[in-house]
Amino acid sequence: MPESSRLNGSSSGVQLDFVEREATPRELMRLSIQLHLSELSISNTVSVLERLGIKRARSTIHNWVQKANLQPTTGSQPDHVALDETVIQLDDQRYWLYAAVDPETNKFLHVKFYPTRTTALTEMFLSELREKHDVQDAVFLVDSAPWLKAALHHLGLRFRYEKHGNRNAVERLFKEIKRRTTQFGNCFRNADPATAETWLQSYAYCWNQLI
Repeated sequence: MPESSRLNGSSSGVQLDFVEREATPRELMRLSIQLHLSELSISNTVSVLERLGIKRARSTIHNWVQKANLQPTTGSQPDHVALDETVIQLDDQRYWLYAAVDPETNKFLHVKFYPTRTTALTEMFLSELREKHDVQDAVFLVDSAPWLKAALHHLGLRFRYEKHGNRNAVERLFKEIKRRTTQFGNCFRNADPATAETWLQSYAYCWNQLI
């Protein structure tokens, strides 16, 4: 994504239903969440708030992102779905980020975090995807991973092996996620899997809003 586009878009879609007693104006909370998810480190987000006359701790920004619990919106009916998974490191532990992407719009449809990759977990991911979107008639674009093909076959979903082409959509988004999570040095250091998953789902929501 070009540098100039990462901070465009409105933050008005960020819901703050979790807010009860918070002194920070809601629009600045929304802006802080969007700035952090789209480009800035938490420290730099704190600096932006300070320039606006608001002093908040790094942990406060982190808690806003976690409590907002953002998710990619539902209700899409894509013709194709690029499906893949990639490794995300939490300290010395490897986890797997599954993602389904609409290659026509370059938007995330669903993301989920698992401690391993198996056919059973892939079926779980696909079942959640079907609950959120109308993908029954979509063609899934996959690589040679046997667990992806086996799960799609078992659920009666159409798929096609595609090394490049439209399946590159999910590879591009994985590349951007890895750039974002390593840019400020071990973004998920000391994070538990649930915290990392919430951040990644929130990132997917933000990406969808900005493209």
